[in-house]
Amino acid sequence: MKLPLKGIIPPMVTPLLENKELDSIGLSNLIEHLIAGGVHGIFLLGTNGEGPSLSYRIRKQLVLEACEIIDGRVPVLVGVTDTSFEATIEMSNYAKEVGADVLVVAPPFYFPISEEEMNNYLTALAPLLPLPFLLYNIPSCTKLHLGVDSVKKAFELGAIGFKDSSGDIESLYEIIEAFKDKPDFSVIVGNELFLSDTIVRGAHGAVSGGANFSPRLFVELYNACLNEDHNRIQELSAKVSEIDKTIYNVDDSPTRSIKGIKSALAVMGICDDYMAQPLQKLDSEKRTSVKSHLMKFKVNSIS
Repeated sequence: MKLPLKGIIPPMVTPLLENKELDSIGLSNLIEHLIAGGVHGIFLLGTNGEGPSLSYRIRKQLVLEACEIIDGRVPVLVGVTDTSFEATIEMSNYAKEVGADVLVVAPPFYFPISEEEMNNYLTALAPLLPLPFLLYNIPSCTKLHLGVDSVKKAFELGAIGFKDSSGDIESLYEIIEAFKDKPDFSVIVGNELFLSDTIVRGAHGAVSGGANFSPRLFVELYNACLNEDHNRIQELSAKVSEIDKTIYNVDDSPTRSIKGIKSALAVMGICDDYMAQPLQKLDSEKRTSVKSHLMKFKVNSIS
């Protein structure tokens, strides 16, 4: 795996059956859809993958089968954060054993912790990790916003990058600037609406949920940013914005974007949209709305 990690790395949803078992056929369909769309990596067990809601058995089955299907064609990133330090280590070791390339580490959730506690946590964790790791900032789920000092600490401990889903673009700009002279350290954006601005500014890639159903759109936007093709950037960014306004807002729940993404994949026949408890899939009326939006996007050559 070459550093820095670059490009479009979808936070892959976890295809499930009605009985909440892993949908192995849907998993294969989805991975082939992503790779055919030109993605540069695949992130398993993130927020869109409903990682914390899955049993350890399903998490391990997913990572094993995904690594077998991907078979080295793109890097595999695995979210390993857990409330338990030991469980994080166990999942990290398993991910390496079955062929993953990178671990993704966020602050342990449930208990609010300080930045100092997070730095101490990383100091204890990093030497035990069997693979390179990416630090993940998602304060909406972890109660802690990781600033530039925490990222610098992670870098000192061996982190190969930072993925930001805070929605704080000024903080992200600060981190891009702080690491611009570190050629092997990746800054990855999680907010799709920030993609073009941050890539042009010096970020290395994006973990874009919409790339689950429309990988080519996000890959083309990334390439347009690299080529500084401003007309193309404007055109494709408008499509990303439209996805945000429509498919991600068919529902009004806090997890509406995840539900919209899974519903889109179901409409496309790639995998079903069953979700792990406590989340519930969209009802038939909202799924019909997602279908109508997808049809419009198809006319606009989003594929």
